[in-house]
Amino acid sequence: MSDISTTGELSLLGRSEHRLPASPDEAALETFPNRTLGRPYTIHLDCPEFSSICPVTGQPDTAHLEIFYIPGERCIETKSLKFYLASYRNHASFNEEIVNRVLDDVVKACAPRQAVVRGKFSPRGGIQLTCEATFPNRDEPLKL
Repeated sequence: MSDISTTGELSLLGRSEHRLPASPDEAALETFPNRTLGRPYTIHLDCPEFSSICPVTGQPDTAHLEIFYIPGERCIETKSLKFYLASYRNHASFNEEIVNRVLDDVVKACAPRQAVVRGKFSPRGGIQLTCEATFPNRDEPLKL
């Protein structure tokens, strides 16, 4: 994931960009200043149509991916998030790796006070997998 958050420039918002990043490494999570620093509040970002590729079978995996975070000084710009999440469409990775990578990239981009990424993946072989990762690391996940 490339880093644009320190420049203060939003390169996607307001532009008719059609080319999606080829991978999460190429994608950029852009941020903007949190204008309500004095109040802790939760932002819930909901992606019910997330998709990636199984690294073993090459078959598509789909999930309902949710990101909850309490912002610090910066917030994630949602168009860049859309492009970032879409970059996983042709990316081969295990479900658990994806959830943890998304959390790491969110934390790197905006340094939230707290964050949770939850992926509820569609059943494969009769098993439905839900994975949740939290920041800061906790012995027990946040109850949301």
